[in-house]
Amino acid sequence: MINGIINVYKEKGYTSHDVVAKLRGILKQKKIGHTGTLDPDAEGVLPVCLGSGTKLCDILTDKSKTYRAVLLLGTTTDTQDITGKVLAEKPVAAGKEEILHAIYSFQGPYAQIPPMYSALKIEGRRLYELAREGKEVPREARNVEIHSITVEELNMETKEAVIVVDCSKGTYIRTLCHDIGEKLLCGGCMKELTRIRSGEFELSKSLKLEEIEEKYREDVLSEHIIQVPDMFPDYTKVTVRKEFEKQLYNGNFLNIDQLEQKIPDLSDMTDKVRIYDGENNFIGIYKYCPDEGMIKPYKMFL
Repeated sequence: MINGIINVYKEKGYTSHDVVAKLRGILKQKKIGHTGTLDPDAEGVLPVCLGSGTKLCDILTDKSKTYRAVLLLGTTTDTQDITGKVLAEKPVAAGKEEILHAIYSFQGPYAQIPPMYSALKIEGRRLYELAREGKEVPREARNVEIHSITVEELNMETKEAVIVVDCSKGTYIRTLCHDIGEKLLCGGCMKELTRIRSGEFELSKSLKLEEIEEKYREDVLSEHIIQVPDMFPDYTKVTVRKEFEKQLYNGNFLNIDQLEQKIPDLSDMTDKVRIYDGENNFIGIYKYCPDEGMIKPYKMFL
């Protein structure tokens, strides 16, 4: 079984679940999970966890992300992107400076109402299921943050803007496009979307499914698999003394005197350590509790 994380380039036409299903066939293993849904018409970076790496799915999903999107002004759709039913078309009266000001005004904290066409659940049902039945239900705004937003191109003839958005988890870029259009009183929707970064994973180092299959056949795919402990380069490495390995394997608390090394002073940002057994096998992440003189299991990767 392959363990670790692979940076997949999700192509248009595939759902994130399609990517996982195809990888199961290519790699001949079931234990695979993705780290953040991309719509079928979107493309770009999709980190996929393999084997014991699937325990990282929740951690990687929480990472910030960067997208390149094409905003089309003057058109409003039910899905907030170009694939949806057109609800309204209006002329774009705003000039270039006004459009730029509206786009940049969304930088910073932002209370965003999730779209009806999303996988969020309300009372046990996916919003998109309700939307397909012609139902619209109230949704509470969620706090997201646009860390930065850049306009790469603004075409006043086609009323399209190419924007690059660095944002927190849970941000819907098509909703951002919709909201920019609402602010300009002409409506707007998302025409194209590419995720160019997810956490530390970048577009330039991603592999398409056919490339992954080819490298797997050539037995060189391991060069592109990031090992689980490598996802925590800032965490201090510690080793459990041989006689206490059973406690480690059982996920028990450990006293610091049961370790081979003394743990240095750690900042609040890196209060966790990578823990290994005597054979240098990575076992998991433990949280250091200096006041109690012990470390406690945070995430096990046995």
